[in-house]
Amino acid sequence: MVKLDRFSLTTNNITYAAFGDAMQYWYFFPTGQDGWGHMPVWGFADIVASDIAGLEVGERFYGYFPIASHFVMRPERITQRGFYDGAEHRRGLVSAYNQYTRCSEDAVYQPDREAFQALYRPLFITSFMLADFLEDNGCFGARQLIVSSASSKTAYGTAFCLSEDRIPSIALTSRRNTDYVAGLGCYDSVADYGDVESLDAGIPAIYVDFSGDNALRARIHEHFGDNLLHDCFAGSAATTDYISKQDIPGPKPVAYFAPNQIKKRNADWGGAEVTRRYNAAESAFFSHLETAEPSWMTLDVQRGFDAAQAVIKDLATNGGDPATGHIIEL
Repeated sequence: MVKLDRFSLTTNNITYAAFGDAMQYWYFFPTGQDGWGHMPVWGFADIVASDIAGLEVGERFYGYFPIASHFVMRPERITQRGFYDGAEHRRGLVSAYNQYTRCSEDAVYQPDREAFQALYRPLFITSFMLADFLEDNGCFGARQLIVSSASSKTAYGTAFCLSEDRIPSIALTSRRNTDYVAGLGCYDSVADYGDVESLDAGIPAIYVDFSGDNALRARIHEHFGDNLLHDCFAGSAATTDYISKQDIPGPKPVAYFAPNQIKKRNADWGGAEVTRRYNAAESAFFSHLETAEPSWMTLDVQRGFDAAQAVIKDLATNGGDPATGHIIEL
């Protein structure tokens, strides 16, 4: 049994809830009560009871947990790096979410970076693999990259990971976030959503959609027409709906799923090399977060379940402030 100590809350957790049935997020921590679910979060927990060799009381682990004080697990595939939860109901679910990392063996872990790790690691793996996916596919022949919800952590993490010789990137964001996004310095230009029709439609483009906004998608497709070469659905920061069918010109939106690219790269490079490359990228990203001017993130640390409930309500209702990172301690 582990005791949950601290975890992050972002709009990604709202996505888990919104897509809980469609993508099986509700299945990881069932409540046994119809109509109720445990929202998954990423954070840190300590073992408080164990009768399993290799897992000692007091050890600290990072992973995917329910919002709860304690959590009973069935560890299997125990290694120096960590273990997988082998609970029967989790066996058919995406294994990446069942893996728990021993902090003492995590090459990137630092105690004073726990907040960054909880906030960014579950998103940054998507960013890292999405950047790799785009480059692995030659950006589908496009010569400009259009990114919606560019203020989201996954979006600017992807921009950070793209190679220096990447195609020009255009960040789309709300008017209230244009200054913040411009200050990140990881996009070549920034436009608010009202300026979509002013973008150069003569340059072949790829659309990487972190917003999930159907109306915005339609405008992008109508504006670029045949010069839109690929529509990559990577998130839903602006909606709680899954991809819906639309009668729009150009390519059909294709959902991006990081575990698919991880599986491909495990086959291409081997698991150890994937881990090495990812660790190097994450370490560089965390170092940048510590020194960036202006700061990319201000931490908001609160305590207890009531605080978590208030943060969740604000994220679901207002979308949150991209410059604020929420950490809950128990």
